[in-house]
Amino acid sequence: MKKILSTLLVLLAIALPVQSATMYIDDKLRVNIRTGPEISYRILKSVVSGVKVQVLETDEVRKWTKIREPGGIQGWVPSRFLVSDPIAAQRLEKALITLKLLKEKSGTLGSAFEKVKSENTQLKTDNETLTRKNKSLAEQLDEITAVSQNAVHLDNRNRELQELNQELQNEIDKLEADNQRLKDKSETDLMLVGGGLVALGALIAIIVPMMKRTRKSDSWA
Repeated sequence: MKKILSTLLVLLAIALPVQSATMYIDDKLRVNIRTGPEISYRILKSVVSGVKVQVLETDEVRKWTKIREPGGIQGWVPSRFLVSDPIAAQRLEKALITLKLLKEKSGTLGSAFEKVKSENTQLKTDNETLTRKNKSLAEQLDEITAVSQNAVHLDNRNRELQELNQELQNEIDKLEADNQRLKDKSETDLMLVGGGLVALGALIAIIVPMMKRTRKSDSWA
């Protein structure tokens, strides 16, 4: 009974199907795919290292695995010729492609960095230019403010001078009026004095002859 069970277990192990998995033919090999799990079986096809195949069954006793190659042919190969990862050449090729992409990306990043660096330099130059312009405008504003304040001061001073000039003009007008009145009064006084002198002269002209006649009369007496 035990012998029968052992035989059944061996038979089950021989044709035990496994879940489909991806495997690769090992590096630097050319493997023959056969119709059965022994080298005595007929060769269906030879595959080179690195070919990706699908695992269909595994014979754990004989250490053979049934596979399906990319062309669709199914057969058996020794399990030791299968690896779960891509072979070194494929990994190297993939690494070289990745390295190339990284170099291209690095070159792109380098160009972008140089562009950003150039733009930063330009921005720095523009900022310095704007700073100088801002300083110049600030100085001009200070000058305009000073001129404006001086203009306000001059305007106030001009108003003061205009008011003073008006006061002086009023004073001059008053003095001219007073002078005119004095002139008119002087002319009037001169006319009065002149008239008085004329009257006095006339009076003297009348009195003197009379006095002479009186003296003659006295001397006759």
